Amino acid sequence: MIGNLRVFKPGSAADASSPSGVGGQLESGGAAVMSAAGCRMSVGTLLNGLLVSIVAALLWKYSKLSEHAALLEEELHMTRQSQELSQAHIDYHVALQALQEHGTRMVCTGKMHTDRICRFDYLCYCSEAEEFVFFHSNSSVMLPNLGSRRFQPALLDLSSVEDHNTQYFNFLELPAATLRFMPKPVFVPDVTLILNRFNPDNLMHVFHDDLLPAFYTMKQFLDSDEDARLVFMEGWEEGPHFELYRLLSNKQPLLKEQLRNFGKLMCFTKSYIGLSKMTTWYQYGFVQPQGPKANILVSGNELRHFAKVLMEKMNITRAAGGEKDQGNAEDEKTKDEYIVVFSRSTTRLILNEAELIMALAQEFQMRVVTVSLEEQSFPSIVQVISGASMLVSMHGAQLITSLFLPPGAVVVELYPFAVNPDQYTPYRTLASLPGMDLHYIPWRNTEEENTVTHPDRPWEQGGIAHLEKEEQERIMASKDVPRHLCCRNPEWLFRIYQDTLVDIPSFLEVLQEGVKAKPLLKKSKLSSTLHPGRVRDPQCQTSVQTSNEAKLTVSWQIPWNLKYLKVREVKYEVWIQEQGENTYMPYILPQQNYTFSDNIKPFTTYLVWVRCIFNKNLLGPFADVLMCRT
Repeated sequence: MIGNLRVFKPGSAADASSPSGVGGQLESGGAAVMSAAGCRMSVGTLLNGLLVSIVAALLWKYSKLSEHAALLEEELHMTRQSQELSQAHIDYHVALQALQEHGTRMVCTGKMHTDRICRFDYLCYCSEAEEFVFFHSNSSVMLPNLGSRRFQPALLDLSSVEDHNTQYFNFLELPAATLRFMPKPVFVPDVTLILNRFNPDNLMHVFHDDLLPAFYTMKQFLDSDEDARLVFMEGWEEGPHFELYRLLSNKQPLLKEQLRNFGKLMCFTKSYIGLSKMTTWYQYGFVQPQGPKANILVSGNELRHFAKVLMEKMNITRAAGGEKDQGNAEDEKTKDEYIVVFSRSTTRLILNEAELIMALAQEFQMRVVTVSLEEQSFPSIVQVISGASMLVSMHGAQLITSLFLPPGAVVVELYPFAVNPDQYTPYRTLASLPGMDLHYIPWRNTEEENTVTHPDRPWEQGGIAHLEKEEQERIMASKDVPRHLCCRNPEWLFRIYQDTLVDIPSFLEVLQEGVKAKPLLKKSKLSSTLHPGRVRDPQCQTSVQTSNEAKLTVSWQIPWNLKYLKVREVKYEVWIQEQGENTYMPYILPQQNYTFSDNIKPFTTYLVWVRCIFNKNLLGPFADVLMCRT
């Protein structure tokens, strides 16, 4: 517009061409006036246009800045939410970009859901759907990639209790592109262990199913176990023993319900899911009646290490006299030895507890101390038990505290009427683990008149009033609870929740016999639990005597670690198998070479294995198989 604007002036060439006379001048002047007005209108329009354009540009820029500011504010808010979870710093934009571009990544150990533990990068949890979400991108990793087998029945067990259908873990799958349409995620920068507590109200379950498996899973997998965060997904509230879970990490554990407080979509930057089952020694009867696990992989050494760590975290030092060393009989006499009796105040009572305490004190000439879960803190109970010579208790979850007894202590478990001690053995199994060095003695009430039943209580406390009259009468008349599956057998509940009047003479008799049979605890020698290595340089030589006779000589050198160990007895096991046959001939030999002639055929190939045996039962690995041709 400015380039095309024309300005006319008087006396210019434009005047000369105009009509002559004043009229022509007036006409020319009017046109000039009109041109000037038009010029003023064009400039105004131009200025208005410019102003509108500038305002629009400013508004657009403000909108973009506001949008960017809102995005930054949202990211800052999400970062703050992440910081509320952890002191670890996180760059929210980098984390979000990593999730969008790379998706979720999973690598698992274990062949079956019962032994599988998985590590995830950027696994997310949708609190609205109550589902974990695996976001797929071109960079996602899923090993093993099980396809539909992931749902037969699950990817893994969230609890250490094997193959329980309330403990299965799986996740939903979405493309990473859907993150654009979902709530902004909150990132958890901590390394997390995600699991289910099996029954946090019961102390036995807390230790056996949760604490021990979590402790050793963290040792096995997590980068820094004390800085990892536990996340409990079973949906329970904290429960009465939550302080024990806090001992496993410096970070506050999170409950499933608390995840809602941190947003609709929560993403764990690095997480491990599942629990090792290596430390469990008992199964509760979901498939077959309860009893010790068929293949127990843990020893007392691991349990005692765990107990020591927990005591340190509770600021407990083992009570004086707690560490028993029978190497010096005089020292043993001077120790302040005492007996601990667990007192129960609501169910499964010892009706003559005072009489029992007096009998124990008189029989063993020791002071007797009572402890109670209902009335004392757990650390104070452990402090007392850690120095005791004997622990006496009715069958119940409180007996898991025998973990903290010193080596050489006695565990006495009392069973109510009609409850067979041989069928309910979690604490006997614990005491019997190699390296626990505890002496276990059971006592059973065999006198029905010495029991008080509670048929009118709620069913979960042994009540049977809800049953048919005939079933009530059958249970009342039963003298021995038959083996059964978990977990609501009314006859078992009825009997286990009885109160018991302990028959003192029979109790002391059982105790005396049990203490007599107690093995002397010698100061443990490291070599007594160490296994031999492979025998070295195994060789074979053969010779044919006749068409029907041959000899096979096998020799070897001692294992490398043997020269550093003092062992009572060393023997060698030799297996000889004719090639192509399914059976083999085993031999136990005291020397490092031997010539075999019985059952050795000429012109035959034999496979030979050799290994060392320490102290009758500590086996070494077989050396590489020898192929010997006669």
